Amino acid sequence: MERDMEMKQSKFKRICVFCGSSPGKKNSYREAAIDLGRELVSRNIDLVYGGGSIGLMGLISQAVFDGGRHVIGVIPKTLMPREITGETVGEVKAVSDMHQRKAEMARQSDAFIALPGGYGTLEELLEVITWAQLGIHDKPVGLLNVDGYYNSLLSFIDKAVEEGFISPNARHIILSAPTAQDLVKYMEEYEPQHERVAPKLNWEMEQLGYPAKYEVSR
Repeated sequence: MERDMEMKQSKFKRICVFCGSSPGKKNSYREAAIDLGRELVSRNIDLVYGGGSIGLMGLISQAVFDGGRHVIGVIPKTLMPREITGETVGEVKAVSDMHQRKAEMARQSDAFIALPGGYGTLEELLEVITWAQLGIHDKPVGLLNVDGYYNSLLSFIDKAVEEGFISPNARHIILSAPTAQDLVKYMEEYEPQHERVAPKLNWEMEQLGYPAKYEVSR
């Protein structure tokens, strides 16, 4: 059945997607990256991502670009030879290091989604979750749990709640769904339930060791 590409109204202008520079072993991971790209297009949402042209990064950026939406890739200069092959799509912002990459991606985005990925994806994901808990931002964070890829991570987080290391309300920072359509829908409906560690504090990135200009709060 042909996918319905009718434009839907979204409260998000741009969503940041964390994902692997590898395609993974399953076709379902590649299909999920393309499906998420098409879902963003259907909702008139632009993409912010890690700037690579290979793996899942390349697939989602191409899907969003082909759908006529703007693509912003943020990549450290030292990674450009490794993660960019051939022509890139959209706008590429070269930054000096990984810290600036994460801060710029966060600053540009209204929400965050993690597709399957490795260490880098997990590190980016957990950092924005931590920033939400601290009150640095109140942007939704979602896991596209393709074929249960993130089941073990979610189980670990539930264990941390059970053992008293994460509050039950903070557990609700993380949204998850097996399909792009459901995940973006949940993120549109997201309302923070947790108590911020430092409520009403005007956080700036320099407090985290980043340049002062990289402010990620709303």
